[in-house]
Amino acid sequence: MAIEGLTVIGESINDSVPSTKKLFDAGDIEGILELARLQDNGGAAYIDVNVGARPAEFMADMVRKVQQVTAKPLSIDTPDPEIAKAGLEAYDPDRAGGADPILNSISALRLEMFDLLSIRRFKPILLVSEQVIDGKSGACHTAEETYRAALVLAERARQGGLANGDLIIDPGIAPIGTDSEGNLARLIGAMELIHNDANLAGVHMSVGLSNFTVMLPAKTASGAPLKSSLESAFLTKAMPLGLDMVIGSVRRKYEILEADQPAVQCLEDCIQQGGFESIMRVRDFYS
Repeated sequence: MAIEGLTVIGESINDSVPSTKKLFDAGDIEGILELARLQDNGGAAYIDVNVGARPAEFMADMVRKVQQVTAKPLSIDTPDPEIAKAGLEAYDPDRAGGADPILNSISALRLEMFDLLSIRRFKPILLVSEQVIDGKSGACHTAEETYRAALVLAERARQGGLANGDLIIDPGIAPIGTDSEGNLARLIGAMELIHNDANLAGVHMSVGLSNFTVMLPAKTASGAPLKSSLESAFLTKAMPLGLDMVIGSVRRKYEILEADQPAVQCLEDCIQQGGFESIMRVRDFYS
C-alpha cells in the first residue's frame, strides 16, 4: 500500500460502504472497531468516521470508541454541522499524540463549518468541485472554475486562522468508467493550476480514490488486478501535481507505475480523448 509521500485516510468506517452499513444497522460496534484496528495496522495515517444520517450523539460515541482502539488521528466525515460539532467535541487530541483531526468536508455552501474552529482546531478538506451560482451550489465544469473555487475556500480558511499547511483541497474525482463529460481532464488541469500557484504553496490535495474505479470489476477473468492498476495510474499522474493524500483502502496495493504500463497509457488516452471515446478506451483496457 505504501508510497513515499502519500498519506492514506482509511475509508472503511463509512455508512455508504454496504458492508459497513450492515454493521451499523446491526449495532455491531465491535465489528466497526475491528475495522479501525485493521486500518491502523494496515498503515492508514488517519481513520475516517462517517456515521451517515444517524444522530449527532451517535457520532460522538463512535469517535470516543474508535479512539479507544487506535492512536491514529480521525477524519470526522459529515456534511451536517451538528454531527460535525458532536464529533469534534468528542475528539481527544491526547489519544492521537496531540494531532488535530480532519474535518471532511467544507464546500462553498457550507462555510458555517469554519465556525467549528471555535470548538477545536482541525484540518479541513475543502471540496472545490462545487461553486456558488446565483446562491445555489453548482458543479465546476472546467479546471479554471475548480481552481477559482479553491482560491475562495482557501482564503476563507485563512480568515479562520488556518495556514496553507492545514488545508486539504479536494478537486473532486469521478468514475473513469463513466466519464463522458471530461471530468478527468478538469481534475488534472485544476490540480496543475493549484500546484503552480505560489499563494497556495504548502496546501495538501486529496481525492476519494475508490470513487475513481467504482462500478468497474476488480480483476479480469484471468485475475489481473486492473482496478488497483488504474488507481495506481492516477496516483502516478497526480502526485507530481501535488496530490499527497487519498481517502482510500489499506487493502489496495498502490504503487507508482512506469510510463509504458498499460494502465498509465489508458489514463493518458482518457485525459486526451474525453467523452464517449474515453469510456470505450476503459472498456478496451479491460478486454
